[in-house]
Amino acid sequence: MAISKYLKPLYVQVIIGAVLGILVGHFFPDLGIDMKPLGDGFIKLLKMVVAPVIFTIIVIGIARMSDMKALGRVGLTTVLYFEIVTTAALFIGLVVAHIIEPGAGMNIDPSSLKADAVAGFAKTAESQHLVDFFLKIIPDTFVAAFVNGEILPVVFIAVLTGCALARAGRASEQLTVVIEQVSDLFFKMVSFLMYLAPIGAFGAMAFTTGKFGAASLIPYLKLMAAFYLTCAIFIFVVLGAISRYAGVSIWRLVVYLKDEIVIVLGAGSAEPALPRLLQKLERLGCDKTIVGLVAPTGYAFNIDGVCIYLTMAVVFLSQALNIELSLTQQIVILLIGSFTSKGMSGVPGGGFVALAATLASVGTIPLPAIGLLIGVDRFMGEARAVTSFIGNAVATVFVAQWEGKLDRAQARLVLAGKDAGTDMAAAESNETLSSRTI
Repeated sequence: MAISKYLKPLYVQVIIGAVLGILVGHFFPDLGIDMKPLGDGFIKLLKMVVAPVIFTIIVIGIARMSDMKALGRVGLTTVLYFEIVTTAALFIGLVVAHIIEPGAGMNIDPSSLKADAVAGFAKTAESQHLVDFFLKIIPDTFVAAFVNGEILPVVFIAVLTGCALARAGRASEQLTVVIEQVSDLFFKMVSFLMYLAPIGAFGAMAFTTGKFGAASLIPYLKLMAAFYLTCAIFIFVVLGAISRYAGVSIWRLVVYLKDEIVIVLGAGSAEPALPRLLQKLERLGCDKTIVGLVAPTGYAFNIDGVCIYLTMAVVFLSQALNIELSLTQQIVILLIGSFTSKGMSGVPGGGFVALAATLASVGTIPLPAIGLLIGVDRFMGEARAVTSFIGNAVATVFVAQWEGKLDRAQARLVLAGKDAGTDMAAAESNETLSSRTI
């Protein structure tokens, strides 16, 4: 009985699933590789409901908003925040890579690099342009946004729909209520699907360990350690300072989102945790409109983990190939990285493709050099995803506080564990909480 009590939390079950997956992948590599469909299936199940969840929550938030000028102000604040924070992430990655020098001493001959292994990534990177990225925000049809499963087109049509409902006034009230009921339905579906999270984590980790193996990581441990350290510094120092401004403890926020963070670690992607993130941010005291706009948009424009990875990987490759980067070249890398990191929304292996696009634009480091990172990239993907996930949570809290749309008393209650709404399962049966303060 006592054991079942400790096994009940979702994050514990996901950790157990991930550990078992690592063991299976290590001792039975072929079997681990065969477990890939379990991880892929879980991610697909959650991605299936991401688009309708985003659509309904944005539409409801905007439809209930009386001041449309405030909506435009929120959008401008969000864009400025994303640009400042992602630039900071790029700069921190660059500085730490120079201090630790993870690629020093490898002395790899550039002429020995083969382009075959990275041809697919290079081709994808070359096809990504900023204009095309913005054009992709506009779906071919209203339904196409849901069919393709890309976040930004869904956000685009949701904003249009919400604005239309807001302008229609009382005539749209009945339709808004229906959309709210549909939103509740999809959130219940998410709660059902989360029971499969431990199986998904097992499959993903078994495949990753079985495919690449732990031994292949030894030469890259310094790079991995430097990257994970940099992500931790960014989360607890940079994001910590931002969340402190909003009156929220970064440590308590991370603990509050522990279930979702473990899911992101197991899946290697932040998208499966997006529906639960939206729900938890609302429960934290963030306004529904702020949550609906900032968090989903941040998945394309505020991927802090990818930004850190970009500059660290570029410096690592330059050190490994003994290529000196001038100050001007490093500034160019920062500028280009600020665009390539945002242009990879919806692209498979987005972080790796963003790196290829950056190298292709700079031209100083041969593009085939990214082949040196293929074996270790998947193990760094988890840190990229978690950093970006936490970054978007902090972004939402910051914008909500900036706009005066954060209930700080409610946030303190939730983060202190004194609010029954912190339990996602129990929340469905609890009555609406009172507005008491501490």
